[in-house]
Amino acid sequence: MLMRTDPFRELDRLTQQFFGDSVGTWSRPSAMPMDAYRDGDAYVIAVDLPGVDRDAIDIDVERNMLTIKAERRPLAKSDEVQVELSERPLGVFSRQVMLADTLDTERIDASYDAGVLTVRIPIAERAKPRKISIGGGSDRRQISN
Repeated sequence: MLMRTDPFRELDRLTQQFFGDSVGTWSRPSAMPMDAYRDGDAYVIAVDLPGVDRDAIDIDVERNMLTIKAERRPLAKSDEVQVELSERPLGVFSRQVMLADTLDTERIDASYDAGVLTVRIPIAERAKPRKISIGGGSDRRQISN
Protein backbone atom coordinates (compact mmCIF):
# COMPACT_ATOMS: atom_id res chain seq x y z
CA MET A 1 0.00 0.00 0.00
CA LEU A 2 2.96 2.36 0.58
CA MET A 3 5.77 2.95 -1.88
CA ARG A 4 9.05 4.77 -1.34
CA THR A 5 9.64 7.41 -3.97
CA ASP A 6 13.40 7.92 -3.66
CA PRO A 7 15.30 4.76 -4.69
CA PHE A 8 18.67 6.47 -4.27
CA ARG A 9 18.20 7.50 -0.61
CA GLU A 10 19.99 4.39 0.71
CA LEU A 11 22.90 4.95 -1.68
CA ASP A 12 23.16 8.57 -0.48
CA ARG A 13 23.14 7.43 3.15
CA LEU A 14 25.89 4.87 2.54
CA THR A 15 27.99 7.43 0.66
CA GLN A 16 27.61 9.93 3.51
CA GLN A 17 28.68 7.30 6.04
CA PHE A 18 31.67 6.23 3.96
CA PHE A 19 32.96 9.77 3.47
CA GLY A 20 32.18 10.78 7.05
CA ASP A 21 29.50 13.31 6.14
CA SER A 22 26.65 11.87 8.18
CA VAL A 23 25.32 15.26 9.24
CA GLY A 24 22.71 17.00 7.08
CA THR A 25 23.20 20.57 6.02
CA TRP A 26 20.70 23.40 5.81
CA SER A 27 20.54 23.09 2.03
CA ARG A 28 20.52 19.29 1.75
CA PRO A 29 17.83 17.24 3.52
CA SER A 30 18.79 14.27 5.67
CA ALA A 31 16.88 11.01 6.02
CA MET A 32 14.35 10.46 8.79
CA PRO A 33 14.07 6.85 10.04
CA MET A 34 10.57 5.56 9.37
CA ASP A 35 8.44 2.48 10.04
CA ALA A 36 5.25 1.76 8.11
CA TYR A 37 2.76 -0.94 9.03
CA ARG A 38 -0.90 -1.86 8.89
CA ASP A 39 -2.91 -1.68 12.11
CA GLY A 40 -6.46 -2.92 11.56
CA ASP A 41 -8.22 -0.61 9.11
CA ALA A 42 -5.39 1.93 8.88
CA TYR A 43 -1.81 2.24 7.75
CA VAL A 44 0.55 3.80 10.26
CA ILE A 45 3.75 5.68 9.52
CA ALA A 46 6.03 6.32 12.51
CA VAL A 47 8.90 8.77 11.95
CA ASP A 48 11.70 9.40 14.45
CA LEU A 49 12.20 13.13 14.99
CA PRO A 50 13.95 13.47 18.36
CA GLY A 51 14.71 17.03 19.38
CA VAL A 52 12.33 18.57 16.83
CA ASP A 53 9.69 21.01 18.09
CA ARG A 54 6.09 20.20 17.14
CA ASP A 55 5.86 23.62 15.44
CA ALA A 56 8.82 22.74 13.17
CA ILE A 57 6.99 19.77 11.58
CA ASP A 58 4.94 20.18 8.39
CA ILE A 59 2.78 17.44 6.84
CA ASP A 60 1.21 17.85 3.39
CA VAL A 61 -0.79 15.61 1.08
CA GLU A 62 -1.10 16.42 -2.59
CA ARG A 63 -2.92 13.84 -4.64
CA ASN A 64 -1.42 10.63 -3.24
CA MET A 65 1.96 12.03 -2.16
CA LEU A 66 2.49 12.43 1.58
CA THR A 67 5.32 14.85 2.40
CA ILE A 68 6.77 15.24 5.89
CA LYS A 69 9.21 18.08 6.54
CA ALA A 70 10.90 18.86 9.82
CA GLU A 71 13.63 21.20 10.98
CA ARG A 72 16.01 20.62 13.87
CA ARG A 73 17.46 23.96 14.81
CA PRO A 74 20.77 24.48 16.61
CA LEU A 75 20.74 25.31 20.28
CA ALA A 76 20.60 29.00 21.06
CA LYS A 77 24.20 30.07 21.20
CA SER A 78 25.42 32.57 23.70
CA ASP A 79 28.88 33.81 24.57
CA GLU A 80 29.02 31.34 27.47
CA VAL A 81 28.26 28.21 25.39
CA GLN A 82 31.19 26.43 23.81
CA VAL A 83 30.30 23.36 21.74
CA GLU A 84 32.73 20.51 22.38
CA LEU A 85 31.02 17.83 20.28
CA SER A 86 28.11 17.97 17.85
CA GLU A 87 26.92 14.65 16.35
CA ARG A 88 23.19 15.24 16.06
CA PRO A 89 22.18 16.29 12.56
CA LEU A 90 20.74 19.78 12.22
CA GLY A 91 18.79 21.36 9.44
CA VAL A 92 15.83 20.48 7.27
CA PHE A 93 14.66 16.89 6.96
CA SER A 94 12.18 15.71 4.35
CA ARG A 95 10.47 12.45 3.53
CA GLN A 96 7.96 11.62 0.78
CA VAL A 97 5.76 8.55 0.63
CA MET A 98 3.51 7.63 -2.28
CA LEU A 99 0.13 6.48 -0.93
CA ALA A 100 -1.98 3.88 -2.68
CA ASP A 101 -5.40 4.80 -4.08
CA THR A 102 -6.99 2.49 -1.51
CA LEU A 103 -6.12 4.87 1.35
CA ASP A 104 -8.43 7.68 2.51
CA THR A 105 -6.25 10.81 2.31
CA GLU A 106 -9.17 12.98 3.51
CA ARG A 107 -9.07 11.48 7.02
CA ILE A 108 -5.34 11.41 7.85
CA ASP A 109 -4.54 11.91 11.54
CA ALA A 110 -1.14 12.82 13.02
CA SER A 111 0.24 12.92 16.56
CA TYR A 112 3.66 13.70 18.01
CA ASP A 113 4.85 12.18 21.28
CA ALA A 114 8.31 11.50 22.75
CA GLY A 115 10.08 12.47 19.52
CA VAL A 116 8.01 10.16 17.30
CA LEU A 117 5.60 11.50 14.68
CA THR A 118 2.78 9.01 14.08
CA VAL A 119 0.62 9.41 10.97
CA ARG A 120 -2.49 7.22 10.66
CA ILE A 121 -4.07 6.83 7.23
CA PRO A 122 -7.38 4.94 7.16
CA ILE A 123 -8.16 2.45 4.45
CA ALA A 124 -10.92 3.76 2.18
CA GLU A 125 -14.32 2.12 2.56
CA ARG A 126 -14.32 1.18 -1.12
CA ALA A 127 -11.12 -0.84 -0.62
CA LYS A 128 -12.33 -2.90 2.35
CA PRO A 129 -13.44 -6.49 1.72
CA ARG A 130 -17.18 -7.00 1.61
CA LYS A 131 -19.64 -9.80 0.96
CA ILE A 132 -21.56 -9.89 -2.29
CA SER A 133 -25.05 -11.37 -2.07
CA ILE A 134 -26.31 -13.65 -4.76
CA GLY A 135 -29.80 -13.01 -6.13
CA GLY A 136 -32.60 -15.57 -5.64
CA GLY A 137 -33.76 -18.15 -8.16
CA SER A 138 -37.39 -16.98 -8.51
CA ASP A 139 -37.10 -16.61 -12.27
CA ARG A 140 -36.14 -20.23 -12.95
CA ARG A 141 -37.98 -22.03 -15.69
CA GLN A 142 -38.47 -25.70 -16.13
CA ILE A 143 -37.60 -27.11 -19.51
CA SER A 144 -40.12 -29.61 -20.84
CA ASN A 145 -39.51 -32.17 -23.55
